[in-house]
Amino acid sequence: MKNRSLILVTNDDGIHSPGLYVAAQAAAKIGDVLIAAPHTQQTGMGRSFPRCPDDGIIEEIDAQERMRGGFWYEEMHDREIRAYAVHGSPARAVAHGVLELADRKPDLCVSGINYGENLGTCLTCSGTLGALFEASSYGIPGIAVSVEADISRQHSEDFGKRDWSAAQSILERYIRQVLEKGMSGKSNSDEITIVTADAWNINVPDGLQFPYPERRTVLSRQNYFYFVKPEKRNRSQPYRLKSEQIVNIESLERDSDIYAVYVDRVASVTLLNFDMTARSRKRY
Repeated sequence: MKNRSLILVTNDDGIHSPGLYVAAQAAAKIGDVLIAAPHTQQTGMGRSFPRCPDDGIIEEIDAQERMRGGFWYEEMHDREIRAYAVHGSPARAVAHGVLELADRKPDLCVSGINYGENLGTCLTCSGTLGALFEASSYGIPGIAVSVEADISRQHSEDFGKRDWSAAQSILERYIRQVLEKGMSGKSNSDEITIVTADAWNINVPDGLQFPYPERRTVLSRQNYFYFVKPEKRNRSQPYRLKSEQIVNIESLERDSDIYAVYVDRVASVTLLNFDMTARSRKRY
């Protein structure tokens, strides 16, 4: 229905990820949903557009069939969810979704629900956030939602089972807020100011219980995941850098997204602007 908000749903874990359909179901309670997600796992792709032989191939997917297997599934009798698997990166999926698959300009882009946190300066590596960078270039606001997950799951298509209740509830609430009130929100500082964002980055710790406590945060200057120096190896052979989670508590900003999720075990909500112009700012 063209009088309803159109919500573009994507991710970087690929079209087979249960988290994608949890996000789609949350969005379908509020507006029309178009899924345009990568054909395969694309974690860590940022906003890249790699050149591959199958770029731009698009396959239609039965979203309702994919969703019915989840315990979180609710029948949406009056909702039609169109879903497509796009061969390429998350940013490419968004580009095709906006330019080719949508019947009108989306009002919002939702990226997730991602397996693995997107915190601190690692954010620019994230395909989940890269999708929102691309959406923002078309003037479309975005919400990224990620859940805490073991690092071994974050580049895998072996998704396993998990409880999506907290992430889905928080996402649904913020979708409503953005569509009803726009992208403005209160900052986290002691001197409360209203700021306008291009995107909201939400991270949910594992095991978060109702009423799902959350905190407005700033982006930490720390990395959350670090690449590990390779051991001695044959450099003529392909090699994939391994990563590990490292948090320096002593220097970690108490108002940061990492502190909220890693230390205080509450959901972090960070307002992001993609204007990267350097400006003076006060940090706590």
